[in-house]
Amino acid sequence: MNHQSMNGRAVLLAAFAAAALSACATHGDAPKEQMAVANSAVDQASGNAAEAPAELTTARDKLARANAAMARKDYVAARQLADEAAADAALAQATARSARSSRALAEVNESIRQLQVQLNRS
Repeated sequence: MNHQSMNGRAVLLAAFAAAALSACATHGDAPKEQMAVANSAVDQASGNAAEAPAELTTARDKLARANAAMARKDYVAARQLADEAAADAALAQATARSARSSRALAEVNESIRQLQVQLNRS
């Protein structure tokens, strides 16, 4: 299984988990669990700001909008935005892992190329 399919599955799993949490909550209740999950996911993804800036920016924006919806007591919007923020944070994590894997692969390929050059000289 390659990294891209694993990353895609991780993002889908996070999205399904967020949707499941939404389905379990009643629409009148404050989505405290979803907000906690979104906050945690965005915090964890923040370490990847350099490798997935667009995805992290989107996650942070949606989390801010979810917080604003919570303040307005618009719990339906808050729940949806929190779920989306968590999914975007998972995407940021996956994008960062993919970038790191691509760099590592490039380094290995370069090492192999250098070894082949040295072998050809011998």
